[in-house]
Amino acid sequence: MANRTDNSTRCSTSKKPNDGLMLILATFTGIAIGFLLGVSFPTLSLTKMNFPSSIVPSVNTVYIEEEKPERSSKKVLPPQELNNSSGAAFHKIWVPSNPRGAEMLPPRIVAAESDFYLRRLWGLPKDDLPAVKPKYLVAFTVAYGQRKNIDACIKKFSDNFTIVLFHYDGRTSEYDEFEWSKRAIHVSVPKQTKWWYAKRFLHPDIIAPYEYIFIWDEDLGVENFDAEEYIKLVKKHGLEISQPAVESRKSITWKITKRIPGIEVHKEVEEKPGRCNDPHKPPCAGFIEIMAPVFSRDSWRCVWHMLQNDLVHGWGLDFALRKCVEPAYEKIGVVDSQWIIHQKIPSLTDQGTVQAGKSAFQGVRERCKLEWTMFQKRMSRSEQKYLKEIASASSNST
Repeated sequence: MANRTDNSTRCSTSKKPNDGLMLILATFTGIAIGFLLGVSFPTLSLTKMNFPSSIVPSVNTVYIEEEKPERSSKKVLPPQELNNSSGAAFHKIWVPSNPRGAEMLPPRIVAAESDFYLRRLWGLPKDDLPAVKPKYLVAFTVAYGQRKNIDACIKKFSDNFTIVLFHYDGRTSEYDEFEWSKRAIHVSVPKQTKWWYAKRFLHPDIIAPYEYIFIWDEDLGVENFDAEEYIKLVKKHGLEISQPAVESRKSITWKITKRIPGIEVHKEVEEKPGRCNDPHKPPCAGFIEIMAPVFSRDSWRCVWHMLQNDLVHGWGLDFALRKCVEPAYEKIGVVDSQWIIHQKIPSLTDQGTVQAGKSAFQGVRERCKLEWTMFQKRMSRSEQKYLKEIASASSNST
């Protein structure tokens, strides 16, 4: 018994050093394997490893694509790494030449201009439009009572024109009786003028594809007018701002707009004594009225910026159009061989409200005259302030 006890004690004692040695070896082996894995980990391509979505957190990333002639390299970076990195390989997009507000976009994705071309809801976008897209735009401000006259007018404009109708009486679906209405753009806001509409819906970047823009009243007779022929004459005579010559059953306010038979275009006239201080300035030259103006794309960009948000009747605008082309007495004119009849139907004035014993017509008329005075003052003060600032800057630089 004594021998067995001694034996087992010796066996037990002799095993302990072996167990400790094995534990040490296992630890060092684990450390070595871990070290090797750690060294090799950065070389693994995470893009080729698929992890369950449940164990991969969602992280906001910024996508950058660097284009090179031979190949393109793509990097996906967390925003904080993008912002903090100063390395040449990391770029934050900022393009000052982009339109205001779009500086953070790559230039090739910026769509700064648009159009009124109608598109389908199916198929390929490239197949939406006809082979020959409309090159010009005509906009009428209309009430349903003048629908027959508008129908006659629009039939004078070919498929080369995009048609826009601004409905100031709120009636739009009634125009479905006309075939052309299906391809027209209809905008309806009650009791607004064409210049209110033009400022808000005819921004130069929206109508950028169109070479010429017609912004017409609804009470025009067009029996002697052809839009395509008109465009030819405008181009031939270099007119940036123009109108068809006018015949009227009533008196014509400005002599320059009256038709001169037997000629294609005129750009100046002799007015009543005292009306023109300079024969090259309005109303003797560089002048058209606002009932049927036609603008080139470039001139409209300037005129649009001159339109005031709160002055909706456009009175006084005709005297200021010359500021948008140079020389105005050469680039503003009246087309005589394509002429219209001004019917002078006071339909918009009926949209006013009777106030303080004044009729709706009187109220609208007074607002027109008030706006003319306000516009003249704003233009004069703006020019004086600008010239004063230029003079001051010039004196400071010398």
